[in-house]
Amino acid sequence: MQKQIENVMAIINFIEDHLTENPDLDTIAEAMHYSKYHMHRVFAEEAGLTIHNYMQRRRLTEAAKLLVFSEKPIMEIALIAGYESQQAFTAVFKEMYKKTPGRYREEEEFYPLQPRYVLHCNPVKSVGPASWRQRIVFAGPEDISQWMNLVRLVAGGFPYLDEEKYLIRLQEYIACKRALILKDNGMAVGVMAFWKETGSIDFLGVHPGYRKRGIAKAFLWKVSEELVSADSDITVTTFREGDKADTGYRKAFRRLGFAEAELLVEFGYPTQRFVLQRGGKTEEQIG
Repeated sequence: MQKQIENVMAIINFIEDHLTENPDLDTIAEAMHYSKYHMHRVFAEEAGLTIHNYMQRRRLTEAAKLLVFSEKPIMEIALIAGYESQQAFTAVFKEMYKKTPGRYREEEEFYPLQPRYVLHCNPVKSVGPASWRQRIVFAGPEDISQWMNLVRLVAGGFPYLDEEKYLIRLQEYIACKRALILKDNGMAVGVMAFWKETGSIDFLGVHPGYRKRGIAKAFLWKVSEELVSADSDITVTTFREGDKADTGYRKAFRRLGFAEAELLVEFGYPTQRFVLQRGGKTEEQIG
């Protein structure tokens, strides 16, 4: 596992060093001396998205940064991002950011579609949801740094995540005992911010290297059985169906037993509410 993470970090470092060159899979595989099929598989396994998706999201993030913090013409930014025309760049940018580059520049509010991944070579313990659940605790002020490290790693899964505003809310969640954290080998591998009164999950993030190990289910068990009334449904908002910015969050919530509810617009971004109807369900029935 440690060697695999090291290999993925080597791939990420190569991509970041050649981001404006838009290298294809063959080029990366040749540089890394890997089979491109093996490379594709291990990257998706550890990072939670394909190499192509990672590169596209990273280039658009850097383009968004230039739109806000530079005076470069949009056409020049499009070329830097690897697009041959402003029209092609605008179409993809709007598909992912839900606004045109011109409007994004006018609003002057940068937020990353995909921060640079930094994976740590911590050995993952092979335990199930029940064991993880026992280790989920309320977060304290001393956990903010680890929490934010995880937030930056999974920021691409949450529409319009403004880090400065999020940090203020996190401090409020911690003060009001509405923030849960799970650590493994001293590293935050799962975090959840929730409202006990309404059963609403404001944030649920799981480290990409741990996402198939039942951690999301463990958090739901913890909230359902210990922190929220058995008569309260649990709700969360995520991407709408067909949103190209979604890296699999809708599918993950469906697997956990959530059902689609009303369409919403949050901070100008189209989302959808999902509901886990409970009515006294036991933890075995969740997920």
